Amino acid sequence: MRLPRVEDFEARARGPRLTARVGTWLGVAFGICFLTGMWSHLQYDPPSWAPIGPRPASLYRWTQGLHVATGIACVPLLLVKLWSVFPRLFARPPAGVRRLALHALERGSIAVLVASALFQLVSGLLNVVQWYPWSFSFRPAHEAVAWIAIGSILVHVAVKLPVVRQAFGPEAEDDVVRSGAPGRRAVLATALGASAVATVLTVGQSVPWLRRVSVLAVRDGTGPQGLPINRTARAAGAVEAATDADFRLEVVHGDRSVTLSRADLAALPQRTHRLPIACVEGWSRSATWTGVAVRDLLELVGAPAASTVRVTSMQTRGAFARSELPAVFVEDHRTLLALELEGEPLDLDHGFPCRIIAPNRPGVLQTKWVRTLEVRA
Repeated sequence: MRLPRVEDFEARARGPRLTARVGTWLGVAFGICFLTGMWSHLQYDPPSWAPIGPRPASLYRWTQGLHVATGIACVPLLLVKLWSVFPRLFARPPAGVRRLALHALERGSIAVLVASALFQLVSGLLNVVQWYPWSFSFRPAHEAVAWIAIGSILVHVAVKLPVVRQAFGPEAEDDVVRSGAPGRRAVLATALGASAVATVLTVGQSVPWLRRVSVLAVRDGTGPQGLPINRTARAAGAVEAATDADFRLEVVHGDRSVTLSRADLAALPQRTHRLPIACVEGWSRSATWTGVAVRDLLELVGAPAASTVRVTSMQTRGAFARSELPAVFVEDHRTLLALELEGEPLDLDHGFPCRIIAPNRPGVLQTKWVRTLEVRA
């Protein structure tokens, strides 16, 4: 029994022309996925130079929806690209130390590229369905490997640029095959079609008018009060504290503080806004929220509207029990300590007795079951 050789793989569609074209589409999709992913990561600890604020209110909804959609579109394209270059695994190493070293470097860079791309797509898909069969934190690992993946892509494009240019050049007579198995154009059309179908079947969780056809979307937009949830009050360990009749919200600014019951909060001037809520998993939905503007609460303790506020939840399990509202969000009158959703008191799983809702913020930072608002600066 001998090892296969490159020439043993006779599929006529394989070759640089198919690989270059699928790779171009894959590179574009990966590039969009990388940029929108980095934008999402910036939301968690925004640097001073990043233009992250409450306007437009739906920006995060669009960027994260695009991130997940392009990630899903990458899957068929990556599989077809790996299929197109698979025979190259069996190419014999060249003779000579220098050529052998270059060959090893090229293979090593491709291994890093394939491994990082597969990690990004697999871990991203598992995050969408919220299944985490690993012990590391998803977000920092996904961000770190994204840099490795995009760096590997750039190196790969630079190394293969002469081959790519030739592949997009005039078609040689030998490349024109008249009959037999599906050719390059058929395989390329199938790959692009599969990407489009996969996107349409899942993107409904971000695009409301596609929900009826997106039968594979993880979330269909339903949930308590017509809004999906990621974590219930029970899962967050917040049931006992959130339903305590003695609940009091504490607003702190230096040595000044006020405590307010839910009835006290309801007696304050109320504002109603229709705002989207969007999560890192890609789902989003607009809803009507009613509550007290956070900046109005700060007036009770003499804090300026342009203050950064630390928000502390009553949850006892899971991440994001604390979040920070930058001053640019606090100043916006649409940033609410919400008491109602769609004209009804918040469901316990939506953050009863009160929660944060702000425009253009990731869902994990819209803290539920709020206990304390503390002015930081």
